Amino acid sequence: MALDFVAGCIGGAAGVLVGHPFDTVKVRLQVQSVDKPLYRGTFHCFQSIVRQESMFGLYKGIGSPMMGLTFINAIVFGVQGNAMRKLGKDTPLNQFLAGAAAGAIQCVICCPMELGKTRMQMQGTGEKKSSKKMYKNSLDCLVRIYKKEGIRGINRGMLSTVIRETPGFGVYFLSYDVLTRSLGCEPEDSYMIPKLLFAGGLAGIASWLSTYPVDVIKSRLQADGVGGVNRYSGIMDCVQQSWQKEGWRGFTRGLTSTLLRAFPVNATTFATVTLFLMYMRNDEGMKDCEIAPQALAPQQVQATSL
Repeated sequence: MALDFVAGCIGGAAGVLVGHPFDTVKVRLQVQSVDKPLYRGTFHCFQSIVRQESMFGLYKGIGSPMMGLTFINAIVFGVQGNAMRKLGKDTPLNQFLAGAAAGAIQCVICCPMELGKTRMQMQGTGEKKSSKKMYKNSLDCLVRIYKKEGIRGINRGMLSTVIRETPGFGVYFLSYDVLTRSLGCEPEDSYMIPKLLFAGGLAGIASWLSTYPVDVIKSRLQADGVGGVNRYSGIMDCVQQSWQKEGWRGFTRGLTSTLLRAFPVNATTFATVTLFLMYMRNDEGMKDCEIAPQALAPQQVQATSL
């Protein structure tokens, strides 16, 4: 199980560096005012941030995921692998259940981390050098929120995070399992790494598509009050207001940037984790275990090693 945690840390760090710029674009599009929108779309938002805030504007709030995502991925892959061992049988249903369990547990870290990230990404919108910075960094952001609002404040959006992450991670691991089986990723296959990247990227896209409307609500709730005005009293109020003002399109804001980010981030994460686990297990003298094509997914390597 220790290997799962280490592999998750490595995969998480790699994923953050690859995808953070598009995450900033996603959040800006999700929470921008409908009445006075600053951005027309994904690429306009990207260009505007670079032009108005420099390239560093795309990396606002990166400290929070750099601190948190390594632990989150360690928890996710560790819990998922352990859950698969407890369930015993490697079936699609068990893959989903193990992934869902991992997704639910990591929300304890994920919610505060994303709150700090979202607040930092919204700070100084359109300003190259913000004259008044409310927060110095992500940690300072969380400390200030805690002092002002307590535990409830730093867990703002927790329910919507749980609703998003639990089925999202179930779909995530299930998709990767199905794709690696279908592609026939074998250790001796010269195209194994491209196949792993392809499977991981598509698994990430499937996961986001399955829960994206909830992510929009979560982002809006966590960004609520940044300008000193609270617009939403809760999840249902946010849903109702979003539907009344924008219709169904409101729940797809930022989807393009999310999918552009999802493929490289999750391709990098899954391939890194899988290859690390394969290398370490072979190095530990586990070559006598027959690794079936479907056993290349991190969770399946563990099932094989039972």
